[in-house]
Amino acid sequence: MAVLLEEIAQSVEIWLKLIKKPQSYVDPNLDPVLLVPGIAGSILNAVDDNGRGERVWVRIIGADYKFRTKLWSRFDPSTGQTVSLDPKTHIVVPEERYGLHAIDVLDPEMIIGRDCVYYFHDMIVEMMKWGFQEGKTLFGFGYDFRQSNRFQEALERFAAKLEAVYTASGGKKINIISHSMGGLLVKCFMSLHSDIFEKYVQNWIAIAAPFQGAPGYISSTFLNGMSFVEGWEQNFFISKWSMHQLLIECPSIYELMACPDFQWEHNPLLEIWREKHDKDGNSNIVLESYSPEESVSIFKEALSSNTVTYDGLDIPLPFNLEILQWACETRKILSCAKVPSQVKFYNIYGTNLETPHSVW
Repeated sequence: MAVLLEEIAQSVEIWLKLIKKPQSYVDPNLDPVLLVPGIAGSILNAVDDNGRGERVWVRIIGADYKFRTKLWSRFDPSTGQTVSLDPKTHIVVPEERYGLHAIDVLDPEMIIGRDCVYYFHDMIVEMMKWGFQEGKTLFGFGYDFRQSNRFQEALERFAAKLEAVYTASGGKKINIISHSMGGLLVKCFMSLHSDIFEKYVQNWIAIAAPFQGAPGYISSTFLNGMSFVEGWEQNFFISKWSMHQLLIECPSIYELMACPDFQWEHNPLLEIWREKHDKDGNSNIVLESYSPEESVSIFKEALSSNTVTYDGLDIPLPFNLEILQWACETRKILSCAKVPSQVKFYNIYGTNLETPHSVW
C-alpha cells in the first residue's frame, strides 16, 4: 500500500511539472541573483551505484524510515566529512531548474498543506513577477546541510556555480541572497576564496545569518532534538529523535555554537532545573545557569550514553569532541573573514518575542 501511495505521489509531482505555466514577463536588464538557503533548506536525494535516486529530504511517504536508513551518518575526523551509514548510496543535491528546484518546495509531492515545506518558493514566485528568469537572472545553490560550512566539495561546487551564473547572465556580476546558515557557508567561501568571490559577486545580502552562533537553537538541538514543522504535519514527518541522532554527527550544527569571543550584550545562558539533595536527604529543585563554554559539559553529560541501532548494530553517538574541534577551526576562519572592498554587504536581521537576546 505504501509503495502504491508513493507511486501516485510521484505521478502527481510529474503532472505538476508538466502543467507549469510559462513565464509571461522577463526583464533582460536585471542583474543575476543566486539564492542560498539555510540548514535543511535543500532537497536531498539518495543515489545508488546504478544512478537510481530517491528523495530522502524532504518527503512525506515513509519519511522517518528513509531518513534513518539513508541520512543517518558518522563524522570522519580525517576528512571533515559526515559520511552516510548506508554504504550503498550517496547523498546528492538535485540541480534541476538551475538549482532552484532543490530550494523551492522541499516536498513537491505534497498537495495539501504544502506551504509548510516552502523554502524560497514565495520569493522565487515574486521575483519572477518582477521579471527575473530562471537560468538567466535567477539561480539557486542547494547543499548537503549535514556537512561543515567549509566542506571542500561544497565550496568547489559554489565556485563552479558562481562562474556558471556569471557566464549565463552574459558576464554580469552576481547578487547573493543567503538565509540563516547559508550565510556561514558564503562567509567561509569568501574567506577562503576571496579572489573568486570578488571576481563574480557584486552584492551579498545575508538574511538572519547566525554569524555569532545560535546558542538557543543549539542547546535545544543537542538536548531535545529538533522539529522543522509544527502542528498536524509532524505526524507525517520525521521524529525529533531521528533528527537529533543525525544532527549530533553534523559539523554544521557545532559551527552554530555561540562564538566565545563575541562581546554579547546579554550573555546567552543554558538554564536547566536540577534536583539536589542536602545532607539529610531532603530534595530541592534549583535552576542552574551555564555559559556557552560551560554548556559543553552539560552536552557531554546528557549524551554520554546516547546510542542508535543501525542494521542490527548498536552505535554510540555521544557529544562528539572531534567535531567540536573541527568547528573551532571553522570559527577561526569565520572570525577572520573580510568583505572585499568592491563588494557591498547587507545584513538583515530582526528581533521578536522569541529572540532570547540581541542579535547583530
